Amino acid sequence: MIARLAPLLLLTAVAAIAHAQDMPPISKPLTPPVGTEREPASRVTLADYRYDDLLWENDRTAHRIYGHALEAAEPPSGSGIDAWGKNVRWPFADRQLRTGDQHAYHGEGIDFYNVGTGRGMGGLGIWYDDKLWTSRNYRTYRILSDGPTAADFEVEYAPWPIDVGRKVWETRRFTLPLGTNFTRMVSTLSSDKPGDIIVGIGIGKRTTGAGGDLTVDRVTGVLSWWGPQDGEHGRMGIAIRVNPATIVAVRDDADNHLVLVKATPGKPFVYYAGSTWDKGVSGFRTRAAWDAYASSERLDFIVPKDTK
Repeated sequence: MIARLAPLLLLTAVAAIAHAQDMPPISKPLTPPVGTEREPASRVTLADYRYDDLLWENDRTAHRIYGHALEAAEPPSGSGIDAWGKNVRWPFADRQLRTGDQHAYHGEGIDFYNVGTGRGMGGLGIWYDDKLWTSRNYRTYRILSDGPTAADFEVEYAPWPIDVGRKVWETRRFTLPLGTNFTRMVSTLSSDKPGDIIVGIGIGKRTTGAGGDLTVDRVTGVLSWWGPQDGEHGRMGIAIRVNPATIVAVRDDADNHLVLVKATPGKPFVYYAGSTWDKGVSGFRTRAAWDAYASSERLDFIVPKDTK
């Protein structure tokens, strides 16, 4: 038995060494976690030291949205969702951001995904007159659970105009449990006018350079994007999952790949957005592997009874 295992162990070791050599060079290493901080956990953190960014992560992925204060500090700032590469099971995002150099690799993960004014990883807007009308940065937040088994929080977006005839505003709940690449989002849109609206949920087109490959599967409600190689940083994969019954169309605008879904003001709806890093801990190294996971992950679109 030992003789049979030896070649497998050798191959595993060689693969691990090759993967380590493929990582970006380490800038100044992060201050290491201690004790229970090295255990897998889902966390959500308000970065009040950095314009009220909200960070959330689990044992596979890490993300960020931007606070109101950033609109003046780094214009134009918007309501797209940031995705970070991560190659450790324990929380790292807060320590990474506190370096002031989150775009460098410090040994545990990296932020090389550029949201800009696009939707990033599953940000949304209202599709009207062949245009996506989007909110600015979140205004208020409420942390419902800071782990360790799930990061759960809620934010509110102030009213924004849809052309000149309507305004909408949004409350959105984000939930990221352990063991998945997908954040569950429950969006409740309100409006000063009655009638259904068309929501565009997007994946940014130029977040890690131009190009990338898009997979669309309307049967399962999936938009899956495998980004281009970004030098030594590698690739990011992004996916959106929506209820297939709500899909109106799949479209593009200048900045985003979009899935358009029908929504009713005051009535919550569920969708999911997820990401992976091809050098990261979640282990998806190819487009085919990411696409397969994005369409097969068991997700539901049931709105919680306690959602108003």
